[in-house]
Amino acid sequence: MKCVPVAVLLSLLSTGHAAPVSSCDGLVKPITISNEEIRGRWLYIGGSSDLPGSRSLGHLLTSVWLDITATSQSNVLNLIQTQQIYGECSSLTYNVTFENSTMLIEQPFYLKEVYLPTDSSDHLVVYEEVISGKDTFTSLMLFGRRKNVSPVALETLQKQAECLRMPSPIIINPNYEICPDDIPPSEGLSALNTLLEAKMGHRVARLLDTFFDMFVN
Repeated sequence: MKCVPVAVLLSLLSTGHAAPVSSCDGLVKPITISNEEIRGRWLYIGGSSDLPGSRSLGHLLTSVWLDITATSQSNVLNLIQTQQIYGECSSLTYNVTFENSTMLIEQPFYLKEVYLPTDSSDHLVVYEEVISGKDTFTSLMLFGRRKNVSPVALETLQKQAECLRMPSPIIINPNYEICPDDIPPSEGLSALNTLLEAKMGHRVARLLDTFFDMFVN
């Protein structure tokens, strides 16, 4: 599970709460973001999702960073994702299409990612939909240029989760060491697709989520 791209796996699985529609309009309307603005190093702060196994991973995860760079194609970006679980680092790489403030993957599964308002250009709030076969999963994630983000950014993320009727986000401890840049990455999309197609794995992951929900604070 540690080798799955953060784009769909870093999250929390529990019961969400609805927020008044009138207070949500400005919080969940996608914003415009350019190719240049999204590039660079982003550190994962926390998030929420309905993907099986997300709560378990949220407790086991120590750190994640993304490095987003240009390619020879103007509408294609390369992502390198490096994560640490219990002191062990691993890295993945995959390409995505980025056009009109939207990130897309169409094969071997469908992923659409848009960006929601936050308090600073140093913060990035990601809202994501993944479709694999008949299954649809959604995720809400916060990234920052630095380990610590403002209380306003965290409060906004919480409100956005409520507006989207998603679980309260789980935030990782910022007192961690970042994995080095020189870890050879493996191919990320095939690993993710294998996980998405593993229906038995979904059931096991949900059991693990329940275990962590009961016994881990």
